[in-house]
Amino acid sequence: MRVRVGIALLLIVAGLAAFNYLRPIPAVAARPLLPNSDVVAGTAPALPWPARGAAAVGVSGLGFIASSGNEQAIPTASVTKVMTALVVLTDKPLKKGETGPTITMTDADVQAYQTDLKSEQSVVKVETGEQLTEFQVLQGMLIPSANNLADTLARWDAGSIDAFVSRMNARAAAMHLRHTKFADTSGASAASVSTPSDLLALGMVAMQDPVFAQVVGQAQADLPVAGTVFNVNGVLGQNGIVGIKTGSGLNTGANFLFAASVTVDNREIFIYGCVMGQPSLAIAFAGAKALIGAMSPALHVRRVIARNQSVANYSLPWGAATDLVSAVDVDLAVWPGMVLRQHLNASPLVVDKPLPSSTKEGTEHLVLGDYKLDVPLVTADPLYPPGRLWRLTRLSF
Repeated sequence: MRVRVGIALLLIVAGLAAFNYLRPIPAVAARPLLPNSDVVAGTAPALPWPARGAAAVGVSGLGFIASSGNEQAIPTASVTKVMTALVVLTDKPLKKGETGPTITMTDADVQAYQTDLKSEQSVVKVETGEQLTEFQVLQGMLIPSANNLADTLARWDAGSIDAFVSRMNARAAAMHLRHTKFADTSGASAASVSTPSDLLALGMVAMQDPVFAQVVGQAQADLPVAGTVFNVNGVLGQNGIVGIKTGSGLNTGANFLFAASVTVDNREIFIYGCVMGQPSLAIAFAGAKALIGAMSPALHVRRVIARNQSVANYSLPWGAATDLVSAVDVDLAVWPGMVLRQHLNASPLVVDKPLPSSTKEGTEHLVLGDYKLDVPLVTADPLYPPGRLWRLTRLSF
């Protein structure tokens, strides 16, 4: 009887051991080591907002930074042409160095020039049969701010001005420019309206197109009939200003959407801004310079994650462990008081075969303003499957 009981117990133990040994190796979740959020050190400066009108500023990568807080939709004037150019370059893109297809001036183009000239609008002279490349028409529209060439581009791109304006408004809606409405291609209509924050967002997108940035950064251009035309942006090249567009001539005052390149901790950073409703273009220019000057000292480039920095950890039940470390250095432009948010994306790990070091096992998702980045994470140490003894004797894993 005792022998039988002993044999039965032995079989039970053997069965449990076999079951224990053959059970799947458990998946282990990564434990994050960094805080979910962190506030950028420092105090944001009091910005010199214009005494009249409204303004907004932003920084490349970070997006919107601040506004004067009194924004309302007013006529955009010729800043409208930024959207006109963006739509054209989206529909008929150019690479830097390309001039694009040829556009032949028609009687309609000459009539538009003559009509705009009589009403004392900003124009560039054209003649029937004159041939301009897409790049040259963009130059004529953006540099001396020719209203007639904005209409030329619209007819060439969409077949009619009305159809093109519909595309402009569709693009504005897609960009969530909620206070922006376009009634024409040039901004001659007071019904084309926006706010500094909306135009700031528009300008930051437009400047990502290298051809647009090239054109608005030119002091002058040579056109076949009009000859040499000059940029109405009178402060181009001053205080790092590399564009973008002025707008004036309506009774709500002058507007200036601008971008400036500044050196911050030995890195090039772009400050963007828009001032609207200023008494004159000169005052708008001065307001832009003051904002650039106030923002530059507060900007810094910080290493928010260093290469080989531990970001997470795997601790395996049989005693093995490894950190997940960043595969790269992450340097970001930062603004005082902004919140850096972090989230670990790493799947539970099953070590059923040897796992070498430097194996990619997840990412750290960073969000700072409009800047979003997934930082690759790799294992710091090799990992090996559990030994036979652990697999036989584990209790609750």
